[in-house]
Amino acid sequence: MDWKLELVVVPVTDVDRAKAFYADQLGFVVDLDDSPSENVRIVQLTPPGSGCSIMIGKGVAEGVPGSLKGVQICVGDIEAAHAQLVERGVECTPVRHLGPDGWQDGKGGDWNSFVFFNDPDDNSWAIQESPTIRAEILAASGTRSS
Repeated sequence: MDWKLELVVVPVTDVDRAKAFYADQLGFVVDLDDSPSENVRIVQLTPPGSGCSIMIGKGVAEGVPGSLKGVQICVGDIEAAHAQLVERGVECTPVRHLGPDGWQDGKGGDWNSFVFFNDPDDNSWAIQESPTIRAEILAASGTRSS
């Protein structure tokens, strides 16, 4: 039986500010922005190519803004992802990897290249380069990995 993660609730203080950050700066697709009552607003956004969405809003979750830590998004090209974040004005770390003495700048081996950033409420995110996604991109483009 498959168990598929479909939605992660991200606690925020200002729904409009968070929506602008995730949609405009990160490039997440806005799937839904609905307010069925005065005290409830649901905004669902999905990272490009992802099968899992995030939800921000009011009246829908009890989490403390800034308490979400360590959510990870995988990409096929960490350097391109870093460049896109910087281009869109997202404050983030350089590409880093975990070495023998802790975190070091620069790419690491497979599954060991990351970029870290926080949203406006200080929820923490990691972007990780996935050799699996990289191989899928290369296969789709007809390019061979070296």
